Amino acid sequence: MNRLLSFARAILVLLPVVLLAVPASAQIKEHRLALQISDRDPQKMNTVLNVAANVSRLYAERGEEVKIRIVAFNAGLHMLRDDTAPEGVKKRVLGFAKSMPNVSFDACQNTIDGMAKKEGKVPPLVANAEIVPAGVVTLIELDEAGWTIVRP
Repeated sequence: MNRLLSFARAILVLLPVVLLAVPASAQIKEHRLALQISDRDPQKMNTVLNVAANVSRLYAERGEEVKIRIVAFNAGLHMLRDDTAPEGVKKRVLGFAKSMPNVSFDACQNTIDGMAKKEGKVPPLVANAEIVPAGVVTLIELDEAGWTIVRP
């Protein structure tokens, strides 16, 4: 009988520890990836989109969350321009809004301003592009917030 009481006491003492440990280990970590595009090269643009799609799919298969931000600046902004994006690239960028809502596209306001000054008009962007004040600053801040930064 004493053994049974000792065992019951041990269970009661350890139960709160086990219950507190389970939620911490059961939490799903959200992965965060920022991809840089700063070149007007359709092959590099497609590589960035391929990396985003592959990473997104892999984590989805694992049942894990991932946020991906594609940051376009300098000549890479053409990836998000409605008028100058390579047709296949533009179609894929627009398709991500439906198929992979965890992937977002950031367009650099500094680059937009420079292009507008040079071209005499504000360049049109694809519908799912979000404007950020500065692409490089966005990457710095994402890095400081713990995001992984990759330039494929």
